[in-house]
Amino acid sequence: MVFTEKTIGEFFEEQVEKQSEREFIVYPDRNLRFTYTEFDERVNSLAKGLLFIGISKGDHVGIWARNVPDWLTFMFATAKIGAVLVTVNTAYKSHELDYILKQSDMKAIAIVDGFKDVNYIKTLYELVPELKTGSRDELNSDNYPFLEKVIYIGQEKHRGMYNTNELMLLGKHQEDNELNKIKSSLTNDEVINMQYTSGTTGFPKGVMLTHRNILNNGFSIGERMNFSEIDRLCIPVPLFHCFGIVLGVLSVLTHGSTIIMLEIFDPLIALSAIQKEKCTAIHGVPTMFIAELNHPMFDIFDLSSLRTGIMAGSTCPIETMKEVMDKMNMTEITSVYGLTESSPGMTQTSAEDSLERKANSVGRQYEDIEVRIVDPETNEPLKPGETGEICCRGYNVMKGYYKMPDKTEEVIDDEGWLHSGDLATVDEDGYYTIIGRTKDMIIRGGENIYPREIEEFLFTVDSIRDVQVVGIADSKYGEIVGAFIIKEDNVDITEEDIRDYAMDKIARYKVPKYVFFLEEFPLTASGKIKKYELSELGYKLVQERLKEEEELNK
Repeated sequence: MVFTEKTIGEFFEEQVEKQSEREFIVYPDRNLRFTYTEFDERVNSLAKGLLFIGISKGDHVGIWARNVPDWLTFMFATAKIGAVLVTVNTAYKSHELDYILKQSDMKAIAIVDGFKDVNYIKTLYELVPELKTGSRDELNSDNYPFLEKVIYIGQEKHRGMYNTNELMLLGKHQEDNELNKIKSSLTNDEVINMQYTSGTTGFPKGVMLTHRNILNNGFSIGERMNFSEIDRLCIPVPLFHCFGIVLGVLSVLTHGSTIIMLEIFDPLIALSAIQKEKCTAIHGVPTMFIAELNHPMFDIFDLSSLRTGIMAGSTCPIETMKEVMDKMNMTEITSVYGLTESSPGMTQTSAEDSLERKANSVGRQYEDIEVRIVDPETNEPLKPGETGEICCRGYNVMKGYYKMPDKTEEVIDDEGWLHSGDLATVDEDGYYTIIGRTKDMIIRGGENIYPREIEEFLFTVDSIRDVQVVGIADSKYGEIVGAFIIKEDNVDITEEDIRDYAMDKIARYKVPKYVFFLEEFPLTASGKIKKYELSELGYKLVQERLKEEEELNK
């Protein structure tokens, strides 16, 4: 029995009635505050504005933005009209956006000005030049036949684009009839969210998640942290991941709590927000907590209001966990394990678990979800203590990969079990520990990176005959990206050439930190490349390089 069979819109409106004057979203750095009621009014205005310009049930609406205030307005507005919100990684560049615009059949996309070294407006104009010449109501793109509308999140006007202020104003002047009709037609088993996760084939896959998937998972996550109406969760992680949307926003919504939102992660702003807003919880990947703990001004902040939160996204170092519990007062911190495909949580430690459990396991399975360890070859369940692939079955398993039924069948078997590709063990008490991966995925500071995607991208360089991308152990990020390249004969290409080429076309976190040139790759007897040996070689070469740099700096 799951927690709710309601849609996100229905559930949100029930919480608005119960928590009407309670703060729902706060941006402490600009003192921007919305109560549940105020935010609902904003959501309804945007929902009706989207309907007015032709966005409706089943349409795919992309959002490419930092954690700006109207990110969540789009999330709840699309949920109320039954549109599918397609979340786009803020670090993506033209190469990745081009693929997602096409593969997702995106009808509209909402963007901000940019993030770090990526100018979103310029990128979109380059990909969709028709924006500059055609009417914003009649966009006809040769490359993206599904794309009809582009929305700028903000007040500024850009050629060929609507902006959110206009949509809100349009929405305020519309009756509620159409919106109410669509809301009443929705069911909680319909897809509401699509997030792209890269695959071993090199082609990112759109994970289709339903109201039922993510709303119930958010509730389970909040329960493990003992959330209630009085909790105030600081969310410094990006909203385009399940970490932000489910572990963050929906764990708050399902418990009537308050979101303290950061537009981007900055350790000083995070520490300041905790003190100013008396946050009881904060989420983050280990590198975020390390940055907060090591900030030179850490000691001046009062963090006594903190109690819980989640450290997840990559392996949690034991010493970091201890420091967070001790120095940040987060004695009830938890960790979550899962995949985007599992909405994302499968297991979680609880607020009451011991330090040993929190540091050495990813907790127990959620209620209403089955988790088991199987032999990767035979698919037979294994006994406690035996290492195998961790799988789950239940309400949290995705609807599937968008337009990729064959890929869906590869990970969800005939009995409904989702295969994670991760190796784990479970003890007699039901606590799971992640051991490694059956696939080659790299986890860099909480970002999942699939070597095959980068390899196929680098194969577009004429001077490269062969390339293998591996994860190299790193004390700061857990792993970093390393590329081993065999050059074509008689070509002159350098590490800087490779990195510069990649930097302009793919997300920065995917760009190989180190590039090494080899004559040949280590092979098994059957001719398969020994990637683990390349990882070990990469670590050795990086350490030698760092030592040389240290000597030069003396």
